[in-house]
Amino acid sequence: MLEIKKFAAIDIGSNAIRLLISNVIISDDKEPQFKKSSLVRVPIRLGADVFVNEGIISDANISRMINAMEAFKLLMNIHGVEKYKACATSAMREASNGEVVVKEIFNKTGVKIDIIGGKEEAAIISSTDLNELIEGDNSYLYVDVGGGSTEFTVFSKGKIINSKSFKMGTVRLLNNKKSVNKEMFANVEKWIKKNTKDLKRISLIGSGGNINKLFKMSGRTEGKPISFIYLNAQYQFLKNMSYDERISELSLNPDRADVIIPATKIYLSAMKWSGARKIYVPKIGLSDGIIKSLHNNTLT
Repeated sequence: MLEIKKFAAIDIGSNAIRLLISNVIISDDKEPQFKKSSLVRVPIRLGADVFVNEGIISDANISRMINAMEAFKLLMNIHGVEKYKACATSAMREASNGEVVVKEIFNKTGVKIDIIGGKEEAAIISSTDLNELIEGDNSYLYVDVGGGSTEFTVFSKGKIINSKSFKMGTVRLLNNKKSVNKEMFANVEKWIKKNTKDLKRISLIGSGGNINKLFKMSGRTEGKPISFIYLNAQYQFLKNMSYDERISELSLNPDRADVIIPATKIYLSAMKWSGARKIYVPKIGLSDGIIKSLHNNTLT
């Protein structure tokens, strides 16, 4: 007997807010299938408020968030979503008025938002199809680059060795002083080298909107990795273009055309420090993890 359930995930990040609606196809003799039905992304850059403007989400962005949640509610109703979960990450958890904003949104829209920590974020993402990649004797460094933070997890022989969240996101890097960024990269380098020094044949697993875009631009077939050499060449190519050229010539969204530079630098740095020569891009993220967790009843 075939059963189809509809779940939705709202991911409130530092660079954008996303709504993912998925069909979960359940049959007696097969593993559940997760099929994306709709993905909506709105460029509300909360990180620009929190990391620059004294840690406060502006009234303008609060209003935009309320409008987004109202729109998401309508879309979920149209699709017949039976269960959803809204999670906010780095920008909201660092905002001094984050909890106040969450209450205001709930009072005006009925949408309940949970502000989650870096470790919880990494755990939700790890519940995705990541398990299919990390099985076996190989070692992997999982890198999830967001607008406000980057989550690193080291896997070896199918088990988590260590994980850590660093306040090194793309929006933050764009707005920080160079000295602050230099110190942050040094801290991350130390952590990666310490936690990967005894591992052989390590590869990276990348997630986040920027690495997904880079993978799409590479023309690679799904499941095939990107090499360090290719990614480094792409980084130099992008750096030599102006912001306007990245939009007009590469058709990048305005809110992607700037953050893709620091994002690529993070992935390249992680590959260099871990000794990885290739990066897999399975197109997974927090939204996918929320859907899986809703199906498995590990999130309420």
